[in-house]
Amino acid sequence: MSKNERKNKGEMSSRQVDENSKNRQLEEFREDPNEQFLTTDQGVRVNHADDSLKAGSRGPTVMEDFLFRERMTHFDHESIPERVVHARGSGAHGFFQPYDDSLKEYTKARFLTNPNVKTPLFVRFSTVVGSRGSADTVRDARGFAVKFYTEEGNYDLVGNNMPVFFIQDSIKFPDLVHAIKPMPDNEMPQASAAHDTFWDFASLMPETTHMLMWILSDRAIPRSFRMMEGFGVHTFRLINAAGKARFVKFHWRPLLGTHSLVWDEAQKLAGKDADWLRRDLWEAIEMGDYPEFELSVQIVEEEDEFKFNFDLLDATKIIPEELVPLRPVGKMILNRNPDNFFAETEQVAFHPGNLVPGIDVTNDPLLQGRLFSYVDTQINRFNSANFAEVPINRPVVPVHNGQGAGFMRQTINKGKVNYWPNSLGGGHPKMASEEEGAYVHHQEKVEGLKIRARSESFKDHFTQATLFWNSMTEPEKKHIVEAIHFELGKVESIAVRERMVANFHKVAPELAQMAAEGLGVEVKTELQTESTGNFETNKASDKIKKGKSVKESPALSMEIGKKETAKSRKVAILLEDGYNHDEVMAVKQALKNEGAQAKIVSKVFKTLKSSSGEEIEVDKSHVTTASIMFDAVYIPGGMASVEAMKKQGDVLHFINEAFKHCKTVGASREGVELLMASSIKGVALAEEASGEIVADRGVVTARAAASLDAFSTSFIAAIKMHRHWNREEKIMVPA
Repeated sequence: MSKNERKNKGEMSSRQVDENSKNRQLEEFREDPNEQFLTTDQGVRVNHADDSLKAGSRGPTVMEDFLFRERMTHFDHESIPERVVHARGSGAHGFFQPYDDSLKEYTKARFLTNPNVKTPLFVRFSTVVGSRGSADTVRDARGFAVKFYTEEGNYDLVGNNMPVFFIQDSIKFPDLVHAIKPMPDNEMPQASAAHDTFWDFASLMPETTHMLMWILSDRAIPRSFRMMEGFGVHTFRLINAAGKARFVKFHWRPLLGTHSLVWDEAQKLAGKDADWLRRDLWEAIEMGDYPEFELSVQIVEEEDEFKFNFDLLDATKIIPEELVPLRPVGKMILNRNPDNFFAETEQVAFHPGNLVPGIDVTNDPLLQGRLFSYVDTQINRFNSANFAEVPINRPVVPVHNGQGAGFMRQTINKGKVNYWPNSLGGGHPKMASEEEGAYVHHQEKVEGLKIRARSESFKDHFTQATLFWNSMTEPEKKHIVEAIHFELGKVESIAVRERMVANFHKVAPELAQMAAEGLGVEVKTELQTESTGNFETNKASDKIKKGKSVKESPALSMEIGKKETAKSRKVAILLEDGYNHDEVMAVKQALKNEGAQAKIVSKVFKTLKSSSGEEIEVDKSHVTTASIMFDAVYIPGGMASVEAMKKQGDVLHFINEAFKHCKTVGASREGVELLMASSIKGVALAEEASGEIVADRGVVTARAAASLDAFSTSFIAAIKMHRHWNREEKIMVPA
């Protein structure tokens, strides 16, 4: 063997040794999934990780909770630069104005009590689970975060479009998100809870049940950010000038009403237009259809803290409006789109601890953890503690915080002094008194053993889930069951399906039975899981057992509480050459008068000619749109136009699909014949010799002798109903 051959062989041997050594090192760092005990990062075995360390089971989380800090810090820093959750968002500028000064009795927060002041704000709507590249219309909770730039500093109301949450204690947040995110071995599925790990977690954590009912309902697939409620989720405190505190829940109510997509639409829109909700918000503002939301509050006197059969500090519970009615206090109007998505929507940083005098937190253990986590997360996202210096995050009042350094520092601080107390700077910046507008925490007596536990008053996980189910209409219940069939139908583990069905049995036996029938399992009540966590009996628990409750709350039903309006609704007018111009213009004007938007949809983009020679431009072609992008469909007369569309499969599918999704369908004169050529069956249509207008389950038709004004009125009245669920069960349409 030559010298070079020996050298090459030695190099190969050396490389092989290095690779083997590297493989051995990698094996040492691989975690055994069958390891028996949960440990800290230092390998110390954990006794209990379901509750934060608190001063008493209903007291505040204590800062020495190293386990909570370790778990939450690691979780907060897992993703850069994208948000761990709420990554896909859409934002808008606007203002808030109170109706009057009546809240002065309850809070000294000026932006809530001075009706002469319009407080500027920025809102960010978002999905929760998916990445920035996922779709808008997935089944998910939606973030609803509002940053108020008040004259007393920034106040952030960081909420969701659902009033409750999955968990009671924020120490479980990493587990929740790890379970609901794509599975770690294959990074699938994206932006969906329909997989084994999430439902495994949920089936073993009964406290998730109430939130699951909301997620499985149509609330999880909103028609628009403009038609979506917002909630502060937690119970906060209002503090008045005299120092008296009261509990408060915050609610945003859209003036357009609360409306949803149907699941088939949501899935199709994810492919046709993944930006559907973001585009809808942007276009509405650009067109001057400014979204409006009314802020309402539920106020509870401190002495009434335990008058309910649930704990006010439990974020998995609502206060039913039948027990504490909503009090409208002001209105938010969104009237300007961002100039730069990244600089504003992406860089906006929220924090539940951004409070102003007059608003304070409570000992809600989910909120307590968020007070730590949000700041920590922003530091991770921005790689700097100076994220408040970014323009979208800057308050409109002067800032003197003594922080003069750090990456991304933008303020140029002058002088020698950046500490307090000092004499070299004349004692400035000095402390402010409460009378001078300083934030002072509400004084609350806290006592209790240092313990990892939660109050037994948090132990009821099913009563309010049952309340939600009982409050739904029959169509809404049907959609919940269908959602269960889809979500749990994707779960491969039979044991997980059975555990979830057992939990649903605690909500309502009929719900469990209907769920089981679509999942291929039996209802096994003996599999019902026990409540997790260490629960401590205390005075609060004893009082709450005797508290007020309701069996149903109609306010929870979108269908019962819907607002009948056609404002900003999108109507497709299907046309080809030879259409009836008078009919088109009459209906189009009637829609405009109601604030609705009419778009001309045809096979291709071109100028169409009517039967009498007028022209109209096409807004959308068949290939660029679909019925899922509209709230209603109108087919005017014009023999040549109708005959041409009878031969177009896209048109027939457009009509069939709109009908299947329970949307309003209207046709006048020869347009009725196109409905007859579609797959729509089982509804009454106007007869050729009749001058009557026929409206049957959202299908509105009129023949030649009918008045166009009367037809338009009937058509718009049907659009205001949003959906016509009474056709859902009885009529089958292939689409």
